[in-house]
Amino acid sequence: MVNSEGESNVSSERNERPVTFDRHPSSYRHWRLEIEPPLARLTMEVDADGGLNEGYQLKLNSYDLGVDIELNDAVQRLRFEHPEVRAVIVSGGLDKMFCAGANIQMLAGASHHHKVNFCKFTNETRNSIEDATTGSQQTWLAAVNGTAAGGGYELALACDDILLVDDRSSAVSLPEVPLLGVLPGTGGLTRVVDKRHVRRDLADVFATRTEGIRGNQAVEWGLVDAIAPRTKFEEEAKKRAMARAEASDRPADAKGIELTELERSIEGDTIRYPNVEIRLDRELGTAWFTLTGPSAEALPTTPDAIVEAGSGFWALAACRELDDGLLHLRFNEPEIGTWVLQTKGDIAAALAVDDVLREHADHWLVREIRLYWQRTLKRLDLSARTLVTLVTPGSCFAGTLAELVLAADRSFMLEGTFEDADDDLPPAEVVLTDANDGWYVMSNGLTRLQSRYYGRDDELEAVRSTLSKHLLADEASKLGLVTFTPDDIDWEDEIRLTLEERASFSPDALTGLEANYRFVGPETIETKIFGRLTAWQNWIFQRPNASGPDGALRRYGTGSRPSYDRKRV
Repeated sequence: MVNSEGESNVSSERNERPVTFDRHPSSYRHWRLEIEPPLARLTMEVDADGGLNEGYQLKLNSYDLGVDIELNDAVQRLRFEHPEVRAVIVSGGLDKMFCAGANIQMLAGASHHHKVNFCKFTNETRNSIEDATTGSQQTWLAAVNGTAAGGGYELALACDDILLVDDRSSAVSLPEVPLLGVLPGTGGLTRVVDKRHVRRDLADVFATRTEGIRGNQAVEWGLVDAIAPRTKFEEEAKKRAMARAEASDRPADAKGIELTELERSIEGDTIRYPNVEIRLDRELGTAWFTLTGPSAEALPTTPDAIVEAGSGFWALAACRELDDGLLHLRFNEPEIGTWVLQTKGDIAAALAVDDVLREHADHWLVREIRLYWQRTLKRLDLSARTLVTLVTPGSCFAGTLAELVLAADRSFMLEGTFEDADDDLPPAEVVLTDANDGWYVMSNGLTRLQSRYYGRDDELEAVRSTLSKHLLADEASKLGLVTFTPDDIDWEDEIRLTLEERASFSPDALTGLEANYRFVGPETIETKIFGRLTAWQNWIFQRPNASGPDGALRRYGTGSRPSYDRKRV
């Protein structure tokens, strides 16, 4: 990766370009989107020469990060721009090939940090497909019109229904273990047993059989939902999609909103959006996020006014900007290990926006905005960075924005005011509402409030009794909502010492520490994918059996067998 001034931040075996995440269907190189209400069809036809980086070709509908960035954009646009679409059919655009999975040459030559972040982003995109089905009632179906191998089958697994063509050759497979010495990287192992309930022993056979499973056996094992001959395949796919569309509550005659291009500028070590600013301190390895809250003026209060405001509505605009900023730092600034979260603005205005989101929760667009905040906050949780939140006079940590306090590994709230401040701002406050007690669940299926007080029910009920109350530092501290409440004299020293200490620790140890503490309680498919599967894949990617000069990733396609260190650890 490179920094904003073009200097290399990461030594990698291949030149990896800075990554951007804003796309538009008019610029897609790998996907074709067709809208035929109530259905949409998304066809994967990867441009082999359109790789995000140099040194590999995306043959056989294999994909890299660039392909998945376009897919992520399509998922978002279908939800916001096309309320009339109730079901989405995803299929392959090549003859007898649905998708060959992640490109092996790309993985073999990528830096370790790029491989891991690629898998994480791809996982999040698959999760957003499932969220579209369950949250937005825009059901995704996979029309697997040819072989689906590895990540190709994992894409199908993210859909609610899988139809496989029955042509005696097309199969579904997860061949990563026998062929590459790695794991399926985007949730395949977990979804096979936890989502599709494939029997464990059959799943073991499936994941070690390179040729995969086809036809009736794939249905019998639970790997797909149905098969159809090629002559009736399109008819059956549309029939199944129409059945799902009829059960959706998405409005057939609603007007969608355009997700306009983000306003983003990068000047030196500062990244600016209209509502979000990120300032980098490279010496300290810290990014200072400042989210500017909404203005009370011209706040849309009716569904029609929200639609009219479109992507300019603060609740949507700020969420999109924060999401883009998180992704930018993940991929382009890997050495910035601590993210400091701050807000500024009017608490009353922040609460007023939440009032609108509450009052019109059943409106399709408001539902999408709340779901988008949930996904973005999950992305924050899942980022391998230390999260520190600072609550100071002039902050607006209320309702939705108070989630940034609850998401932090450590939080500091100023006791009193800054004596030498040029303003007359009152002491800092935090306001929790029902937005913090049910709107935004984490990957573990709990809210951040429930996670914070897991197993401490009396304390949770005490906090719930203060919902909508403006809490000063002393009360927030007694309730356990913040970690420390230094006064003006100690504030700068305590923050500085915390950031310096964090920068002195091993980044790897911190990643493991934070991930273990953030997700308490029950396991879900998501926590298993990110906390178990991805953690193992992270380790495997560093092992010589996969990534060494004689490892499976390097030897794949050369005709030479990999050389394995046979010790099991």
